[in-house]
Amino acid sequence: MKRALSLFAIYSVAALSLLAQTSVRTEKSEHGMVVSSHSLASEAGIEIMKTGGNAIDAAVATGLALAVVHPAAGNIGGGGFMVIVTKDGKSTTIDFREKAPKFAHENMYLDANGKYIRKSNHEGYRSVGVPGTVAGFDLALKKYGTRDWKEVIQPAIRLADEGFRLSTALGNDFRGLKNDFKKYTSSAKVFLKSDTASYSEGELWRQPDLALSLKRIRDDGRNGFYKGKTAHLIADDMKRHGGLITKEDLAAYRAVERVPIRGTYRGYDVVSMPPPSSGGVGLIEMLNILEGYDLRSLGHNSPAYLHLLIEAMRNAYRDRARFLGDPDFVHAIPLGNLTSKKYAEEIRRSIDPHRASKSLLEQVAEDAESMETTHYSVMDGEGNAVVVTYTLEGWYGSRIVADGTGILLNNEMGDFNPIPGLTDSTGYIGTRPNLVEPEKRMLSSMTPTILLKGGKPWALIGSIGGRTIINTVLQAVLGLVDYNLPLADALEAGRIHHQWFPDEVLVERGFYTPELQKSLEAFGHHPKRSSKLGRMNCIVIDQRTGEREGVADSRDPDARAVGY
Repeated sequence: MKRALSLFAIYSVAALSLLAQTSVRTEKSEHGMVVSSHSLASEAGIEIMKTGGNAIDAAVATGLALAVVHPAAGNIGGGGFMVIVTKDGKSTTIDFREKAPKFAHENMYLDANGKYIRKSNHEGYRSVGVPGTVAGFDLALKKYGTRDWKEVIQPAIRLADEGFRLSTALGNDFRGLKNDFKKYTSSAKVFLKSDTASYSEGELWRQPDLALSLKRIRDDGRNGFYKGKTAHLIADDMKRHGGLITKEDLAAYRAVERVPIRGTYRGYDVVSMPPPSSGGVGLIEMLNILEGYDLRSLGHNSPAYLHLLIEAMRNAYRDRARFLGDPDFVHAIPLGNLTSKKYAEEIRRSIDPHRASKSLLEQVAEDAESMETTHYSVMDGEGNAVVVTYTLEGWYGSRIVADGTGILLNNEMGDFNPIPGLTDSTGYIGTRPNLVEPEKRMLSSMTPTILLKGGKPWALIGSIGGRTIINTVLQAVLGLVDYNLPLADALEAGRIHHQWFPDEVLVERGFYTPELQKSLEAFGHHPKRSSKLGRMNCIVIDQRTGEREGVADSRDPDARAVGY
């Protein structure tokens, strides 16, 4: 233990090793700010605010533009979550998570002998959930926006119609996924120039079918997606290829406004997403646990600090798997207990500050959840704050474009537990809260979060990264609050992740050192080198001057903060 603490200085430097190797993209403004995974999408949100729209209008415009310029995760064929804090202090959330089709059932990914059909819940038409993004944006606009569909969707239509120049990252994606896109004629038509040629960096990429789909939404609002020609094209494509989504599924989809999960941490209010996202519950549970320790005295990203984080993560992810699911189907979720200070105190008493505990198989494990989402943060000049995390589930979702629509579809059914009753140490879980049921929303780790200081928005935080999202957001909050790090430093610092099962600690490659490995192993942990953990696009507000500072995570190559 003494050796671990003596190496504090080494790890304080290593914690920011990613920062030293990358170019941080920071923007400051006195009025509006948008930070998203693509500069053109951030500019679309700013365009709306400059013409009088509020942060909700800008968030919708940004999300629609991302569907055009960031097809890896930006979407109208997927779903997600929005957290809003208005200028008058009202907080709310919009749940537009995808749903299982009405003909879905818990054994749909098993063969006649009850064996799991490998990847069947992640690949192909039966992996697609009923999309929720358009319905969620529609609900947000009608209740909290000031602009209509015709205004907020116009930047996206322009980008799809006129096209835009591909970045290096997009060009690499298209080239790397060429064989996947070739599996589907409708996808090849959108993403490939020909059977043998991919679009490359710097080339103009136009999406005429997507532009037409966006124009139908412009003209008819949500009905332009869930009814009429677009719904007909999606349902027909599903039927031709064995998918389950019908016109009735699309017409029946509704987004839901939900009461936020709220907590406190060292004098700050935490406003985040409730189930069917596990993000807010997990984040607040871990913050409550860690609030009982003097983290600052341990040193940021020191081995002793990381040990306590790992133990908090272990407990929160255990509870995630045991209790959380769609609240419209799982009616006994103990939210009050899981987010209480008393429960956190009980967990702290079980944590040995010098030794790792064990993840016991009978206490449940967890199924796979894709790493690929996108997060963006928006703040307007009036004080309205919005954070959105939404996804197609996989990188470019199912890789399937609904024929004739230009809309890339999700593979979100993969976030359900695919094998009822099977729990093992590799990470599968078969417990009931997240089994497939008709019209049920699958559990998520998305964690769009707003920290309030004195009742006003102070930090707008969120990340991509599947199951790693909650831990990524946690580490940013701790960096900002416990260590008073500048936003850029908090986002660029090295990250870790533990999710209960597998019982291992992922450590980002730029942060992983032989010394850190030995120190974590001395505690009894099992560190493993990992690629990037999360990508964050965040905003902090100087409450004295009102200045907004936006930072785009350098792990996200095309992300940009744009202000005015």
